[in-house]
Amino acid sequence: MSSPVYKRVLLKLSGEALMGEQAFGVDPAVATRIARDIGEVQQLGVQTAVVIGGGNIFRGIAASAKGMERATADYMGMLATVINALALQDALEKSGVPVRVLSAIEMRAVAEPFIPRRAVRHLEKGRVVIFAAGTGNPYFTTDTAAALRAAEMRADVILKGTKVDGIYTADPMIDKGARKYDKISYLQVLEQQLKVMDATAISLCMDNKLPIVVFNLRQAGNIKRVISGENVGTTVS
Repeated sequence: MSSPVYKRVLLKLSGEALMGEQAFGVDPAVATRIARDIGEVQQLGVQTAVVIGGGNIFRGIAASAKGMERATADYMGMLATVINALALQDALEKSGVPVRVLSAIEMRAVAEPFIPRRAVRHLEKGRVVIFAAGTGNPYFTTDTAAALRAAEMRADVILKGTKVDGIYTADPMIDKGARKYDKISYLQVLEQQLKVMDATAISLCMDNKLPIVVFNLRQAGNIKRVISGENVGTTVS
């Protein structure tokens, strides 16, 4: 087994990643599988941070489109990410992986407040750090939160786990002729409006020269393969 090519990574998970085949909520079996994959990476000595979405429970932007005040809807979405962070924390602890949840919105009964130096210290001590509640501000997605936290933690890469095995010229679920990119630039992603991450997140990564690897999270062991430098998914740089 080759040594890892990254020392510190930020894993971006959508809330839907925790749903499995369910229509809503968290599937404990899926959370356990993801926890095992993260545990394998920790055993390689790689420092791992996680940002998780809340779309499996509540989508702020969808509620706002139906007439709810946008800021209120976004705060509700942030609270959904905390629920997911606690579910993943539980799965990691059951797998024997030390973990801390740090929330951008203070709720001391369930999570530590987000303090950058404290987060770095946890990573250095070999703990997985889960960043909850997005950036703590409305109008920003958890993709932007991932780019921001990765920059603050000086991560080497953002690993974006999805249900497809990379970035395609079109949606491969709809267009059978869609071609997969092995590598693509930030500008191409922005110009072609490819739905990798939102434009704010891509711009933030571009400004900080932070590569993004988009890969299929549903295949067990893929996180370890990416970190070992195998040609998995698509790299944005």
